[in-house]
Amino acid sequence: MNRTKFMSTIDTRILAEAVIFIALANALYILSKIYVPFLRLPQGGSVTLASMVPLLWFALRRGPRWGVEAGVVYGLVHMVISGEIYYPTQVLLDYPLAFGALGLAGALRKHPVLGVIFGITGRFICHFISGVIFFGQWAWEGWHPIAYSAAYNATYLVPELVVSVTVVYILLKRNLLEIYM
Repeated sequence: MNRTKFMSTIDTRILAEAVIFIALANALYILSKIYVPFLRLPQGGSVTLASMVPLLWFALRRGPRWGVEAGVVYGLVHMVISGEIYYPTQVLLDYPLAFGALGLAGALRKHPVLGVIFGITGRFICHFISGVIFFGQWAWEGWHPIAYSAAYNATYLVPELVVSVTVVYILLKRNLLEIYM
């Protein structure tokens, strides 16, 4: 088998795996909307049933390149399914860039828990910038847009981080992170 055919077989396998992980992340998000509706914020953002774990898991398995690409695709799908669009530029920050940032977890494959923290921090930064630029007008009375954006996004991303770290830690302890590699 020549190198080109071998590489396309590997890429096809990884691409198929990405589709499965993206679908799983969307399924967990939709289940969260049904079973955890009280943890949804007015201008977007919610705590989910570990819906970011499949994307983080994929990034930790396949590295940052594939992880970021899967995150961007997930962000676009997520935007179509339940996106809250207020401004055209906000779409880039809150969907493909924010969810693509989750793929940065793959840069710390040898330290998966730190990778999860790194990926979700990247997502936080994208939402934070969007919040300062586009949602500052909705800041609570007496709050500066920077403080408002930090507090608002931390309200759902810190619990999401705790859930994701916990689930990834359990996957690590059960040696499931690299299953079927």
